[in-house]
Amino acid sequence: MRRSFAGVVALVLSAVGLGTQPTARPVVVASKPFGESYILAEMFAQLLESHGIAVDRRLGLGATQIAYGALRSGDIDVYPEYTGTGLIAILGLAPEPDARAVFARVAAASARRDSVRWLPPLGFENTYAIAVRRGTADSLHLATLTDLARAGHGLRGGFTADFIGRPDGLPGLVRTYGVQLRDVRALLPAVKYTALAAGGVDVIDGFSTDGLIARYDLVVLRDDRHFYPPYEAAAVVGRALQRVNPAAVAVLTELSDRIDETRMRALNRRLEVDGVPVAVVAADGLRALGLTPSRPGDSPAADSATALGERSSRTGGAQGRGSLAEYLRAERGPLASMTARHLLLVAVSLLAAIVIALPLGVGLTTVPRQAEGVIRTVGAIQTLPGIALLAFMIPLLGIGVVPALVALFLYSLYPILRNTYEGVRGTDSGAVDAGEALGMTPRQVMLYVRLPLATPVIMAGIRTAAVIDVGTATLAAFIGAGGLGDPIVTGLALSDTRMILSGAIPAAALALAVDTGLGVAQRMAARRWGGGRS
Repeated sequence: MRRSFAGVVALVLSAVGLGTQPTARPVVVASKPFGESYILAEMFAQLLESHGIAVDRRLGLGATQIAYGALRSGDIDVYPEYTGTGLIAILGLAPEPDARAVFARVAAASARRDSVRWLPPLGFENTYAIAVRRGTADSLHLATLTDLARAGHGLRGGFTADFIGRPDGLPGLVRTYGVQLRDVRALLPAVKYTALAAGGVDVIDGFSTDGLIARYDLVVLRDDRHFYPPYEAAAVVGRALQRVNPAAVAVLTELSDRIDETRMRALNRRLEVDGVPVAVVAADGLRALGLTPSRPGDSPAADSATALGERSSRTGGAQGRGSLAEYLRAERGPLASMTARHLLLVAVSLLAAIVIALPLGVGLTTVPRQAEGVIRTVGAIQTLPGIALLAFMIPLLGIGVVPALVALFLYSLYPILRNTYEGVRGTDSGAVDAGEALGMTPRQVMLYVRLPLATPVIMAGIRTAAVIDVGTATLAAFIGAGGLGDPIVTGLALSDTRMILSGAIPAAALALAVDTGLGVAQRMAARRWGGGRS
């Protein structure tokens, strides 16, 4: 089923110039949706490209299980991960304190179970950092996680969804330290810092290399019972890349043991605090390591992590926190491409829903006793959160365009099905009786009386489905399908309002345009067949 559906989608994409070309398959580089993962993935991509290897970026995938599941299924080839995460959250193994032992266990178990290869660590460790405001730490005398367990009953936690559900996250803190907070809220990675600074929450989960910890002068609580295992960063590689392109694996290995914690913290600060674009941060990082050619004017001092952190005004400051208008103007090309992809996702899924829901709705009018059960079953899909439905598709269809189209198709069914059924069933009985009196067959009554009179109602359902699709399609970025969700997801991860708005504004405009266009079609149908009804 997956292959046949993918084939249909590939033909559609090819028709608009977005299909797969008959060239060598590029290396698919992915990341999770937080700053450091973006930087490392972009460094992987640029390093590969500097060796003439084609790359397809799928940055900002959802939580750990989505990214690792995509790697295991072959939908992506490489992404940055952490040994502690692999040990506990992915493989479900018992934690231990020795970094070498953890890497050995994770590498062996991943290769045996999933044919996934962990390349040698990049050179730094990025453990969880449970942080509070300095004023909170001073007033409650908080220095360790044991202190948090003692005094945290009145505090509010703001944690990433990944941290809330992982065994080495909040459940582990509760089990090991007995931490009990007054309230726990799920927050996006960058949003949690602003929420903590604004007083919306009192405790957050961060990472030890986050640049925002220093920016907000936060206090990191010490893991005094050594609950967290070592979290060494490393590139994890899928089986397809190992088999088909071992040269790419060798190139990625050049980064092993080259990035220390000081350097990574400086890179994170440039991205998260100074607002330097991730591509610039990654490029400067590779040049500082001597892995790509230096630019004219670069000084030898640029090789130090300190100099790297101070160069933001020269290499990226102008590209950093400019105005929204400047950002939209600079990114108009990529945004146009994202808008086209977004519109394609909506159009294909909506067309498929019309093809299925319209005849189904008509058919259900002949079996009214079973109709409500079928319609309510289809409607139950609408109760599922969009991101949950997309995540459900991954084990079946992988990541990318295909699962996004299927999810959007399912979301589109109910409004069209319900309105088709109600519109046809509620046709004016006088018109139907007149048609029958003229000797029309039931089929002719349906085609020439019921459907024309029901057209405005059916169009209202299509209009509703289209607007739902435009909004829901932004979530497709979490599974690498592209569209206007890409800048929204990236902007949320990096706390960049301009980037968020660069996706949100075109998405809103697209929704208004689609609604307006279909509204015009609906009114035309009403005037032609509905006796003036709208």
